Formats: sequence, C-alpha cells, structure tokens
Amino acid sequence: YAHPSNKKNISILKSYGNKVLPVGEGQLASGLEGKGRMLEPEEIINYIISYFHPKQSLKDRTVLITAGPTHESLDPVRFIGNNSSGKMGFSLARIASDLGAKVILISGPTNEYINLPLVELHKVTTSDEMFQTLKKYYTKANIVIAAAAVSDFKPRYFNKHKIKKGENEIMLKFEPTIDILSYMGKNKINQRLIGFALETEHEIENAIRKIKNKNLDGIVLNSLNDDGSGFSFDTNKITFIRGNDFKIKSYPLKSKLECAKIIFDQILSL
Repeated sequence: YAHPSNKKNISILKSYGNKVLPVGEGQLASGLEGKGRMLEPEEIINYIISYFHPKQSLKDRTVLITAGPTHESLDPVRFIGNNSSGKMGFSLARIASDLGAKVILISGPTNEYINLPLVELHKVTTSDEMFQTLKKYYTKANIVIAAAAVSDFKPRYFNKHKIKKGENEIMLKFEPTIDILSYMGKNKINQRLIGFALETEHEIENAIRKIKNKNLDGIVLNSLNDDGSGFSFDTNKITFIRGNDFKIKSYPLKSKLECAKIIFDQILSL
C-alpha cells in the first residue's frame, strides 16, 4: 500500500474526482503489520451511507460520546471492570457521523473497531484517563452522550507486584471514582447532555432520579431483565426519558444501530 507507485495511482484516481476510502490497519497477507488492509464490509457500507446520506441534520456540530468499560488495576495483571462491550457507544458514533457531525469518541478497552473520516477515536483504560480526556473536549461539544460503563469504584492502592495466591483471604480497599456525569451536569453550558442507565429494579424511578441529580437533558434506560438486551448483545431494548417533561417512550428489541438512530431522533426533538 505504501509503495510510491501505488500512492501515485491513488492520487491520479482522486484527481479524476473518485472517492477513495482509507485503508484498515493490522495484519497483512504478507504476515506483516501495518496499513493496507481492506476495510471491514460494515465500514465500507457506513462510508457509502455517509457519502450519499441525504439527511445531514448534525452537520457543523460536534458530538462527544463515551463508550465501553473502564479497567481499574489491582496489580500488574489484574483489574476491576465490567462486561461493557462498547457496541452501543460505537453505534452512536457511526450514526452521528452519518448525520454529518464531527464525532469525538472516547472509549475504554473494547474489541470494537471504527474508521470513519468524521470520527476521532481516543482510547483510554481507567476512569481517570476517561475523565481527563473528556475535560479536553467537553466545552467544544454540542451534544454529549455518556454511554460508557464507568467503574464506580477503584482500588485504593495499586500493588506494584502480582498478588500471590495464598491460603489467607485477601482484603481489598476501594474508593469511589470521580462522578464524570455529575461533573458534566454541573459544568454544562449549552450542551445537550444524555446519560445511560442500566437498572435491575425500580427502573423508571431510578432513571428519572438520575436525570434530576445529574442535570441531564435525557436518559437512555436499559434493563438486564430483558432478553437480548445488555452489554454483549448486538441488540438492545431501550426506553428514552426526556429531561424537560419526563416523557417516556419505550421501544421493542432492535439492533444497537437502530437504537442509535432512535436516540438521535429523540435528541434532535428536545
């Protein structure tokens, strides 16, 4: 891919007005690592949709999205985390890009992949790293969607060496992580701030309480009680609650990409 003759041919194609997609990066047919892979079919489809999409309702706007889990290290090989896959957050980034927005995607550790011209991906590991990265871009965003499953607690102390297995029980002390969503709610200027809630009981009541406590413009409610809904699935069953009038709208099980479209429809109607 990097050979001068190939680069020259690509430049000629572009000069004729052809749209040339970027290449993927990773293991190549030669066994080497680098740029030159064909994009995944889904990414090619997303580029085509983005190019021909007639509805650019988020053009010239910036959307900030957090996605995935955070990992809080116990020792060099162990961490406290959760099962978030990042699929919902990455789906939101794809739809925001389709709608013409510049997207800043801050993601914890995940196997999800994205390579779109309007999406700027920042990879983090811990809740502190996510918070510090978010602070850099928060005031620049018009819409902020907090889809990440940020750890609520982190170990008070990090063990420099691997904790050895022994006969005695291990006592670990934890302390709260910074409440990123509360920070955003308190420092909101003109952003539309959307949160996520994953509940197992008193779902609606807890979600509305979160809207009030965090100063949100809306919240996406997930339930672990619904089959096919949750972290690792490609589908989700969501309820959107508006922050201005607490109007509730529930949707049947859909793909996470379809859920992302619904969420943006709701945001644009606020």
